[in-house]
This record gives sequence, structure tokens and C-alpha cells, in this order.
Amino acid sequence: MDDFLKIDRVVKSYWNDSRTKQMLVVSELNLTIREGELVAFLGPSGCGKTTLMRMVGGLERQDSGRIFLKGQELHEPDRRRGMVFQSYSSFPWLSVRDNIRFGLRYRRDVTEAEKDRIADHYLAMVGLTQCADFYTNRISGGMRQRVAIARTLASAPNILLMDEPFGALDAQTREFLQMQLIEINRQERKTTIFVTHDVEEAILLAHRVIIFSSRPARIIREIDVTKVIADDKRAHGAKDSSEFFTLRNHILKIIREEYTRNEQLIQEKTI
Repeated sequence: MDDFLKIDRVVKSYWNDSRTKQMLVVSELNLTIREGELVAFLGPSGCGKTTLMRMVGGLERQDSGRIFLKGQELHEPDRRRGMVFQSYSSFPWLSVRDNIRFGLRYRRDVTEAEKDRIADHYLAMVGLTQCADFYTNRISGGMRQRVAIARTLASAPNILLMDEPFGALDAQTREFLQMQLIEINRQERKTTIFVTHDVEEAILLAHRVIIFSSRPARIIREIDVTKVIADDKRAHGAKDSSEFFTLRNHILKIIREEYTRNEQLIQEKTI
């Protein structure tokens, strides 16, 4: 489906504490995402990309506009949308396996035995089978983030929402999890929105990169990465290719031009 997820003229603003002034965060934004597509939201800190993703997840309510998943309008959070945050959201009183199985607690479409099989499947997928019986406070931060990803996938969401999930990790762990996410997307074909401010991460992971302006968020460019880097070459060695280097510089140029334009507008308002 070309419009598996449809964001239609969405607007979002916030009031200050005294409710005397509004700050526009997302302005009349339109976007469609295809089924199975991994899309990266790329933009400066505070531009509104996370707010947009949270609206898709039902954690924020838009002021106007509508969001549809498979043709059905979205409102409150539900199991169709799974979220992975930057912070490690595991339960330290549960084992790794039980943390992943926790994502299955509301599934009534599978038996208890099937829940065990699904939990073991995702344990293996994220490379944590040997740690299955450890409590999560005994494993590393990178492993806990793998637990969060596996738990979310086990709940069988239609769309996976990831808010800078690797941002707090060291470079080696981050690269390892990036490779795992690429492989998970290949195996599961899970529609994914990945929020980041890292240009190289966006190119490496995404089929399509959506570049946002400074606040309020508007889309200034959509980059189809698959037209430059073949899908089967996104993982190992992609960063060393001339295509990757050229695309990285192209996106950085777009971002610099947007930053310069925004600074000029600020100066004009203060004159």
C-alpha cells in the first residue's frame, strides 16, 4: 500500500505555562508512507520531528488534521503502533525472556505455548538467546535496547516508531544495532519511522529520508535512498562507497542551506 500510513494536513502547537503564547511546532504537514518502508525523519533538534512521530503513536494529539493507518483514522494509542525510545525501557525485575514475553500480554490471538515460541524467535533475532534468563539490570545498555526492540516486535504492531533509539549508545554498539535493524527490516518488512539527527544513520538505515525544516516542522526534501544505494548494499560497507559519500554531502548541503535561511529570517525579524 502506497498510503499505508497517511498524515493529512497535521498541525500541532504548544502553549506556554501561563497560556498566553502559542508555539507552532508542526505546520500543515502531509506525508504518506508505504507498507514495509523504513523512513528516517531527519532534522535539527527541536524541529518537531519527534512530536510528529508521537502524534502517529497516539501519545500527542494534533490540533487539526488527521492521521490514517491502513485507511483507519488514528486516535488513542493501541497495539498497532509499537514505540522504542532512546531511554532503556526494560523491567529490571523480569528476565530478558519475560521482558520480551511481556509485549505479548494483550495478544489474544495466540496460545501460551505460541507466546513462548514468539518470545524465543525474537530473542534469537536480536542475538540474546544466551542471556534469556538474566535479569535486565545484569546486561549492558545496548542489550537492554535490543530487549526493547524485541519486546515491541513481539507485540506484532503494524508500524514501528523509533525515537533516536541508539543515541545514548557508544559507537560500536550503535553500529551493531543499526546492522540488526536493517536485518530485522529485511526479515519482518515492518513499516518503520526512525527519528534521528544523524545524517549518516539516516542514509544507512532508511529507504527514504524525510528532511525537516527548523520549527515549525515542514518537509523541505524527500530523498529516496534506494535510488542511490541498492537496498541489498545498505549494510556492510555502505559507508565506504562513493554513493554514500555523495548522498551524505548532498543532504548536509540541504541542511546547511535551511539553517542559513532560518538564521536570515530571524535576523530580519529582529531588525
